[in-house]
Amino acid sequence: AVALRHQGPYHEIGKAFEQISAIFTSRGLWPNALGMIGIYHDDPSLKPEAELLSHAGVIVADNVAVPDELEEVRTAAGQVAVLHFKGPYAGLQPAYDYLFGTWLPQSGIEIADAPTYEVYLNSPAETAPADLRTDICVPMRR
Repeated sequence: AVALRHQGPYHEIGKAFEQISAIFTSRGLWPNALGMIGIYHDDPSLKPEAELLSHAGVIVADNVAVPDELEEVRTAAGQVAVLHFKGPYAGLQPAYDYLFGTWLPQSGIEIADAPTYEVYLNSPAETAPADLRTDICVPMRR
């Protein structure tokens, strides 16, 4: 993915998505886009909100040049546990609470030391909040 770094509360990453969207629009890069991704590097229960690191990104093919104001960010290869979520982004926190608080501990799966990421399967610009679809992806240990 090509991405824009965001530091601070995760729920404020929308500003970074607006900025990367503006860059893609102004440079005519949308034909290269394969999807949108949010990459969340820190556990918010272990770090102050102001120090949380994330990236707002656009998934692109390997041969796409990275614009100067963006950086290339790759997700870890391998298996991931995926929670399919349907609904407004404001409802993602209870989904995370279930995934990390109930399902993962009961599953016996050990998570990898790699960032959790969200793949946005449709756009809030074209989709009602209740119909938004997001895959929450948690890399697993091999």
